[in-house]
Amino acid sequence: MRSSLLAPLLLSLVLAAGRDVTGEKVEKKVEKKPNFVLMMVDDLGIGDIGCYGNDTIRTPNIDRLASEGVKLTQHVAAAPLCTPSRAAFMTGRYAIRSGMGSTGRVQVLLFLGGSGGLPPSETTFAKRLQQQGYTTGLIGKWHLGVSCESRGDHCHHPNQHGFSYFYGLPFTLFNDCVSGEGSDVLKDLQEALRNLTLLLLIGIFTIVCVRVMGLLEVSLWLLVPLFLLSILAAAVWYFPFMLLPTWNCIIMRNQEVIEQPMTVETLPHRLLGEAQNFIKRNADHPFLLFFSLAHIHTPLFTTPAFAGKSRHGRYGDNLEEVDWIIGKVTETVDSLGLADNTMMYFTSDHGGHLEDADPRIGQKGGWNGIYKGGKAMGGWEGGIRVPGIFRWPGRLAAGRVLEEPTSLMDLYPTLKYLAEDTEPDRQLDGHNLMPLLEGKTGRSEHEFMFHYCGMYLNAVRWHPPGSDSIFKVHLFTPNFSPPGAGGCYDTKVCLCHGDHVTHHDPPLVYDLFHDPSESRPLAPDTEPRYAEVLEQTAKAVGRHKSTLTNQHTADKTHSKASTDAHGVQNQLTWGKILWRPWLQPCCGTFPFCGCKENTTTF
Repeated sequence: MRSSLLAPLLLSLVLAAGRDVTGEKVEKKVEKKPNFVLMMVDDLGIGDIGCYGNDTIRTPNIDRLASEGVKLTQHVAAAPLCTPSRAAFMTGRYAIRSGMGSTGRVQVLLFLGGSGGLPPSETTFAKRLQQQGYTTGLIGKWHLGVSCESRGDHCHHPNQHGFSYFYGLPFTLFNDCVSGEGSDVLKDLQEALRNLTLLLLIGIFTIVCVRVMGLLEVSLWLLVPLFLLSILAAAVWYFPFMLLPTWNCIIMRNQEVIEQPMTVETLPHRLLGEAQNFIKRNADHPFLLFFSLAHIHTPLFTTPAFAGKSRHGRYGDNLEEVDWIIGKVTETVDSLGLADNTMMYFTSDHGGHLEDADPRIGQKGGWNGIYKGGKAMGGWEGGIRVPGIFRWPGRLAAGRVLEEPTSLMDLYPTLKYLAEDTEPDRQLDGHNLMPLLEGKTGRSEHEFMFHYCGMYLNAVRWHPPGSDSIFKVHLFTPNFSPPGAGGCYDTKVCLCHGDHVTHHDPPLVYDLFHDPSESRPLAPDTEPRYAEVLEQTAKAVGRHKSTLTNQHTADKTHSKASTDAHGVQNQLTWGKILWRPWLQPCCGTFPFCGCKENTTTF
């Protein structure tokens, strides 16, 4: 009898204990992993932004990110051009390690129908986060290749590199996409092929006239090969180059071409809409969004709401549109209540393009402030020093300014750390930024940084322990043209090889702490540590090169330089960048490619 009375009592005690345990578990629920919104502008100069000293272009939304977060003043791109810089950003490694450094005149991918791109063997931060359960998205520009051997293999495509969702430009926005803006792709080769075609046609016409008039006996067997040769020359000129807007100016959603050629005028709003929708769709679980803007690369947009509104012509109008877009993305994050658990990051892939100007609309490239050089100018500071802003109200103190050397390559290990990814990795060149951003340390882990121009080591940066000085040693510098100019205006872009550069022995040495504009080279009689600087940077170069296993030095033959670090093929050889019809992404039946996206929702 007594046991029968105790049984219900014991059962109620067990159930109560179970409720207490359950309640305790609820209180100790696992914290949600942070979200990441990375925003990168194309070709933006560091001097274009208000919080970096510009008081004539209005950038209140970008300035707000800086005031509510942490601003980096020595944030450095790993390369002064988009393809290698973005490869390094994605992988946390110098571009030379993935074969994305050039030995010649072509330093970026030129055709979607080429076979070069970010190798499938590489690992991006998107792939690492995807493995940690993140939903990952890329909206905007890619410019790291599409396919390797066939049109459908998509070996270089964002979907194969860790992005669950892709909407945007697998190539980039460039002048050929807009009628009347000229061409950016191998213009001299285009002219040579066109002239050869015209010369052959004129020759055939002349021979036919002479034969018809009876002035000279000409065998038909001579005319046939000449005619076939002219047809071949016309095809080699016309199909790859005259149809560039169709081949390169396309929009893809994941692996499907949805617009070919693209309508440029509506592109900014479509990209913004996709970015906002991605955030809204994934607000309830951890996500990574890489919003890679088509701005501010030429051709510049002419959006009516911003046209003529700035004090700096069309370029200023475009920059103020960029600021509005950044504001809308920030507004979306905040309105969904995600701000405290979302790290937002703003940057540029490299410095502004100084040589890009037009007599009709004025300067089309960015301003790099007090820094020397710009886009494609090797290790000169203006081409690699970029804005770097982190905003995370739930974790980072507002209004902090960091003046330590940091790199775009640091994003990879930082994201990996925050996603709690502890799996082994390859040789990385970036460092986790969180100790710096949170104020737990005042010193960057980048004692040395290496600046490449293509595959060539161009300059070395040394931040000696216990010193404010940041020495930069230039092994060679690009030859500006015309002489005395501040850029390569004759060629429109500086090159990294041969007669286009001047090698320095001894190297040029600057102290960026005292001379950020690199205008006063140091000498043994002006810098007590001059000899030490050369010695320490030379040792650092030796250690760095030892990590490039099986690396072929750039002064070897072109055939030998086709293999890059760790046996990775060079992705920017002529054989890989030139157009191949069987690799061309196409909406419809090749070569009759064409379709338009339904943009009514935008």
